[in-house]
Amino acid sequence: MKLIGIGFGNLVSAGRIIAIVSPESAPIKRMIQDARERGLLIDASFGRSTRSVLTMDSGNVILSALPPETLAARCADNTEEGGITQ
Repeated sequence: MKLIGIGFGNLVSAGRIIAIVSPESAPIKRMIQDARERGLLIDASFGRSTRSVLTMDSGNVILSALPPETLAARCADNTEEGGITQ
C-alpha cells in the first residue's frame, strides 16, 4: 500500500484515490455537504482553508489544505519512486 502525505502528517492510500479537485465549484461544494451529512467527510485541513478535495473509492471525501497540484505531484512521485509502503 502506497501512502501520500496530504498535509500536517496525514497520509492516505494512493491507490484508493479517485479524484483530487479544487473545492471552488458548486457541485464539489454539494458533494462536501452530502458527505458531511452522511458522516463520510474527513477534514484533514486542521482549520486552514480547504484547497483540495480528495474523493476515495470508499465514498469518503477528504479535505486538505494543500493545493491539488501539490497532491497530484506527490501521487506521481510515489508511482515513479515506489512511494511510502506499509
